[in-house]
Amino acid sequence: MVSRGLTAAQIASLPAVIDLVTAARALGIGRTKAYELAQAGQFPLAVWKVGRSYRVRTIDLQTFLGLAATGAAEVPAVSSPNRTAD
Repeated sequence: MVSRGLTAAQIASLPAVIDLVTAARALGIGRTKAYELAQAGQFPLAVWKVGRSYRVRTIDLQTFLGLAATGAAEVPAVSSPNRTAD
């Protein structure tokens, strides 16, 4: 089976957080390689492990691909998924 990448319109319609396989598909990376990269800490985007799943922020994917909407609300960078408020 041949998996095709995602179009800019499809990426724009994604929810705020997506699974690793969807992010990999948008980047043209296969499922197995995506998991290998995530486990090695080398996936090209920030990856959060939630239970047994990996998640990626869609805004990070859009920015990486140069698709971030201009005039969109600023999303603060998060240094750690366990960050606490001051």
